[in-house]
Amino acid sequence: MPDLELTSTAFDDGSEIPRKYTCDGDDASPPLAWSSVPEATRSLALIVHDPDAPSGDFTHWVAWNIDPEPGALGEDVPPTAQGSNDFGETRYQGPCPPSGTGPHRYVHELFALDTELDLEEGSSRDQVENAIDGHVLAGTELIGIYERR
Repeated sequence: MPDLELTSTAFDDGSEIPRKYTCDGDDASPPLAWSSVPEATRSLALIVHDPDAPSGDFTHWVAWNIDPEPGALGEDVPPTAQGSNDFGETRYQGPCPPSGTGPHRYVHELFALDTELDLEEGSSRDQVENAIDGHVLAGTELIGIYERR
């Protein structure tokens, strides 16, 4: 069986994220699609972060208990359960790197889980990562690039 895959119709892996999905645009979450989900998957978890942020790895979106069956999450469609990002909000907030810091990578990590997570809305990335420990059937990532000019 092929490995879990994550794609977007908004950008290809390693390419530039369109302005629409950033703080310089509509700050809409990009459409995401997944395939080759392991048969035993009960839910998906998603973490979007910027490892190139000057302050250290910066979290833009945390979500869990995503239904794997539709195979996609539409543009600007919030998942059922979301955690706190490093802006202090419980929602997607797109790329917004400081000007002059060059291109940043935005890593969209998707995890297929053998369970649903029992976490409160607004849980932190650390709490989600701790909760998925031992439950990951497969994982993948999609990387987009953005630079403020």
